Amino acid sequence: MSRRGPRGLTPEEQTLWDKVAKRTQPMHAARRKSIDASLPKPKTVEPRADLPHFRIGEARTDTAVPHNLAPILSDAVSAQPVAMDRKRHKRMQRGKLDPEAKIDLHGRTLDQAHGALNRFILDAHASGKRLVLVITGKGKPRDQDGPIPVRRGVLKHQVPEWLQAPTLRHAVLQVTQAHMRHGGSGAYYVYLRRNR
Repeated sequence: MSRRGPRGLTPEEQTLWDKVAKRTQPMHAARRKSIDASLPKPKTVEPRADLPHFRIGEARTDTAVPHNLAPILSDAVSAQPVAMDRKRHKRMQRGKLDPEAKIDLHGRTLDQAHGALNRFILDAHASGKRLVLVITGKGKPRDQDGPIPVRRGVLKHQVPEWLQAPTLRHAVLQVTQAHMRHGGSGAYYVYLRRNR
């Protein structure tokens, strides 16, 4: 059953209502006047000049830039300040330095990869190695079925965070995305501190 809106008054009902309204006296008329006087006058709001004029239903003319709440990982890694020798860093970025050891984390779960990465970095640091390569892979594309976007490459996004964790921070000096020669965006150079 559908609900109808108010039906309105017929002309006879409107005439009757007008007669009743003329004969009635408002209750507490003096108090009502004092309340009305104490209320502040509403301010008239001038339309803002910097907003463009529009009509309801009109198509948008501007093209807004979509929000990017999570920056691209390569931008976040490359934005870190250089903590190592600049000349050596440039050579490393160009792929001119060969890693002394590497680990491939393909096909591992997060738990397996985290443990293997910790062991690998600590062993490499203890043996005096300076430059190691961590291969994460670029990740598999996933179906975008849900409303929450899922990043591609779980290990690719987790490894930089793990390398900054307190367990490895004392051993790691610099993390940089690898050159195409050593895996590109699917790998990281990890430059280790000197073993003292």
